[in-house]
Amino acid sequence: MSKPKLWTKDFLIVNCASCFIMLNFFILIVIVSVFAMDSFHSSPGEAGLASGIFVISSFIARLLCGKWMERIGRKKTLYWGMIAGLAMSLLYFGTTSILFLLVVRFLHGASFGVASTVLMTVVSDIIPKERRGEGIGFSALSSTLASAVGPFLSMFISRHGGFDMVFTVCAVSVASSFVLVLFLTIPEVVLTKEQIRETKGFHLRSFFEPSAVPISAVCSAAYLCYSSVLAFLAPYAREIHLVEAAGFFFVVYSAATVLSRPCAGRLFDSRGADFVMYPAIFLFATGLIVLSKAHHGYALLLAGGCMGLGLGAVQSATQTIAVKEAPPHRLGLANSTFFMSVDIAIGIGPFMLGMFVPFTGYRGLYTGIAGVACASALFYYLLYGRTTATARNENT
Repeated sequence: MSKPKLWTKDFLIVNCASCFIMLNFFILIVIVSVFAMDSFHSSPGEAGLASGIFVISSFIARLLCGKWMERIGRKKTLYWGMIAGLAMSLLYFGTTSILFLLVVRFLHGASFGVASTVLMTVVSDIIPKERRGEGIGFSALSSTLASAVGPFLSMFISRHGGFDMVFTVCAVSVASSFVLVLFLTIPEVVLTKEQIRETKGFHLRSFFEPSAVPISAVCSAAYLCYSSVLAFLAPYAREIHLVEAAGFFFVVYSAATVLSRPCAGRLFDSRGADFVMYPAIFLFATGLIVLSKAHHGYALLLAGGCMGLGLGAVQSATQTIAVKEAPPHRLGLANSTFFMSVDIAIGIGPFMLGMFVPFTGYRGLYTGIAGVACASALFYYLLYGRTTATARNENT
């Protein structure tokens, strides 16, 4: 019996559109703190807020988008998110103060949260159920490619073309995404009266998908660890005199993730979640340990490879679980719940972990974070793995 087709026109379009949206995010998150300090003489705390406030507003937008998307319509919600994202990308050219930058970052994060949530819901809906693990694994490559190209472009363009050129590339990226989604067939959900009643009011189920919460918490623990790399790799590399190698860290990280996610998806479909999750978590932790001990460029790149293989598989597997556990009419809420947990981790991680740097140094921070990453394997077992193990035992 042949497998249902995965690589359709809409699957390609939605993933390309997601890639351009994520490219905009990764280009800016690397450079915006430097822009704030260089242009407005902001303190490190203010610069960090300029970086993190984007993720905070993205979280708020996902919270509301998951609740209202199906009622408003996916197409309308996506288009408005794209248009707002393009408008905010253009406003970076006119920033004249740190306060104005914070406002732009907040609104830009909200538009990103809306657009990315709808795109991930659409891709989850168009993937055949029999190939969901594989499909989400391939779909996640859009953010992987962006996470490789974005930081590299950000550092390269800011050095050779200045901040305005960075903002130009970001605006072109969002505009390209918007053009692509105009050709996308977006499946809409017709809600029953009972399902519409579920979206009304302000009870927790109207904002979160309960079945997605446990596995989303596991993924957020891993991304809390990764946020320390996003936020502090540049100053750490400067401290250990490996700035050139650090420029290629995210390229190696993302190349490893490109290998990891499709393979993890196939293994998930054929062997189950546990077969993917436990090795992936410990591989990710190994990368953090290597990063903390790095004295040469090759060690830094090896750390990026290990972390890419591990975190890529973790993200792919946990997102697949979140989608599989949710009812069809709550796919939007499941996706928003999942990505909100990631947003929280990336948003609070730099601020929370940065407080330890004066006491531990960067090497000590990454050593401690490796321990947190290992502990997330136990976290996974308690929140999800234990129930699957019990189910397997009952079936044997």
